[in-house]
Amino acid sequence: MPPRRLLLVLLPFLTVLCPLVPGRGEQRAAPGKIAVIGGGIGGTAAAYFLRQKFGRSVRIEVLERGEVGGRLATVEVEGESYEAGGSVLHPLNLHMKHFAKELGLPALPVPSNLMGIYNGEEFVFEESSWYIINVLKLLWHYGFSPLRMNMWVEDILDKFMRIYRYQTHDYTFSTYERLFHALGGNDFIQMFNQTIDEAMQKASFSQKFINEMVCPAMRVDYGQGVNINGFVGAVSLAGAGSGLWSVKGGNKLVCTGLIYASKADVIAGTVVSIEPKTRKRSTGDPVNLYHVTYDTPSGQTGDIYDIVVIAAPLNRKIANITFKNFSPPVPEFSNPYQQTVATFVHGRLNASFFGYRDPSAFHLGAIFTTENPKLFINSVGIVSPVENRGSEEKPPLQSAVWKIFSREVLTKEQLNLLFSSYDSVKVKKWLAYPHYSPPNEFPPIILHDNIYYLNGIEWAASAMEMSSIAAKNAALLAYHRWYGNTDKIDQEDLYEKLKTEL
Repeated sequence: MPPRRLLLVLLPFLTVLCPLVPGRGEQRAAPGKIAVIGGGIGGTAAAYFLRQKFGRSVRIEVLERGEVGGRLATVEVEGESYEAGGSVLHPLNLHMKHFAKELGLPALPVPSNLMGIYNGEEFVFEESSWYIINVLKLLWHYGFSPLRMNMWVEDILDKFMRIYRYQTHDYTFSTYERLFHALGGNDFIQMFNQTIDEAMQKASFSQKFINEMVCPAMRVDYGQGVNINGFVGAVSLAGAGSGLWSVKGGNKLVCTGLIYASKADVIAGTVVSIEPKTRKRSTGDPVNLYHVTYDTPSGQTGDIYDIVVIAAPLNRKIANITFKNFSPPVPEFSNPYQQTVATFVHGRLNASFFGYRDPSAFHLGAIFTTENPKLFINSVGIVSPVENRGSEEKPPLQSAVWKIFSREVLTKEQLNLLFSSYDSVKVKKWLAYPHYSPPNEFPPIILHDNIYYLNGIEWAASAMEMSSIAAKNAALLAYHRWYGNTDKIDQEDLYEKLKTEL
């Protein structure tokens, strides 16, 4: 019999046998319904990746108590919108770049202002509009430390970029320790157990450079000093590079776009509890499900789901969810989140507050600060509207919109010190990111058989791209565990394996 005819004869038998082969997707029916708790970048990206993996038949519901976007949000000042949450993206943020491109969202370069570092008494460094002068100043103050820092950060980024290759080939990890070990080995794990101060001292950077150039970056990005862990510190320093961008109209548009692309249903509700349930299939076999209870404007209700993905920080002040009747119990997460306050002021900055006797000589549009208990701000800088961020900046002492980061809400007296005059103030308080205090331990990703938690990745570093990476990891993990594809989970020596495969 010709080989082709033989294959046609055997095909019905092969189809019957295929489900018996371990790791094959045909073993099990697709889940009927998946809940994603949280409609920020992590939750909406999870919905998008879950749809990619599980296909069109599954129903995906995103439970969000507020607006889609989460910590990506805008505020309106004088008729224009400004980023109040996550505002800047790195050119190597490949998931966010893909989202923006696929959703047709234009990317805008983040305009740069001349920057100064203020220590509470004087400026220890001020940028010039002349590049060569800046280079000479840096060399005079810090030697080759700035160049060495760029090389140090690039080495970390090169290793971190492996995650995109792993995820492109559908590999996933059941813990963040395993994920980061697969990227950078013990060196990465060590970075979570020491401060950025310790990591950079070990790499022979001077304390002066760490205090005056590294610390201000930590304060503006994470509201904390050089006692944060080494990895989040490196992420912060990477954000000081060139090529930074944002989405025209606001980064939150990525979230609404991902909801549309995932064809997920958004349910306005605050999740209050999750409880495991066991039902019997028509065959009599038990199936494990989850009852999710949530409050809505019209009262408390709930629904049953096959898989639950939690994309909101499990912190009592942020997502106060009770896990009922789990055995063993789902652990309590008491890791604190750091408060940061973003204050938007339309007014004229008071240059004399920063030691300028001649205000006409003031030329800075961004002021970062070193650690000083007398300082009540972390940073202050001119910002552009989300619709036109590439516009030419106004001279600093003309009336402009300034964004101030601080740990507490600014008093009227403090605003009067900072500004010679102002006519509009908007305040946004956030529990924005973890309070980093190494050694940092990661919360688990798998909370139960089919419950997955994204936000543990924030204990490595809190950023839009990190949430997107966690979302894809969770979607792949949920898919492979549902269908028993163990060869795609927690593979050792993955980097070497991929080099031989390709």
